[in-house]
Amino acid sequence: MARPNQSDQRREELTPVIARSFAELGYRRATTAALAQRCGLRENQLYRLWPNKKAMFLASIDYLYEFTAAKWRELLSSDDGRTPAERILTWEGEHRGESGLHRITFAGLNETDDPDIREALRQMYQKFHSFIIGQVQEHRADKDHNEHPDAALTAWAVIGLGMMANITHELKLLPHDMRGRMVHDVGTHLLDGGQN
Repeated sequence: MARPNQSDQRREELTPVIARSFAELGYRRATTAALAQRCGLRENQLYRLWPNKKAMFLASIDYLYEFTAAKWRELLSSDDGRTPAERILTWEGEHRGESGLHRITFAGLNETDDPDIREALRQMYQKFHSFIIGQVQEHRADKDHNEHPDAALTAWAVIGLGMMANITHELKLLPHDMRGRMVHDVGTHLLDGGQN
């Protein structure tokens, strides 16, 4: 009988640590020595799990999506009279930026000359886009479709709103409560196609 791959399990355990390290330090400042130290490993042990720093960063981009999508899926399972899209907007309005993982995207955007990082970010945003389109369509299911902007465009606008919320968080342009209202109120307006 084949033994389970311990490396896969170890990567899964350490990816959150690696992701948080990149979120705190950025791509350039996160040396493999610093990453190894935060993981409680020696560098050579880290290199047995990932071939290089870029591979660790790409895993962090995937982790950012999975971390966020897991929370959103959890919100989909509850039922409080609101649509799942409304529940997600409320949660994002209250908790946006708490994990700090959004900084991975900022670090990645600075590295888009690298085709692998650019492609990982594209795929991440496309997955967010697909997820949000589904929520927009479900939210609008009982409403007149002719009066709403295209769900795909609305999903990109919601993603843009999330990025703007991250920027206002990082630059302290808005206090937490106003940033939360911005995400919730503007997001709801986008969902409803300007009808509210």
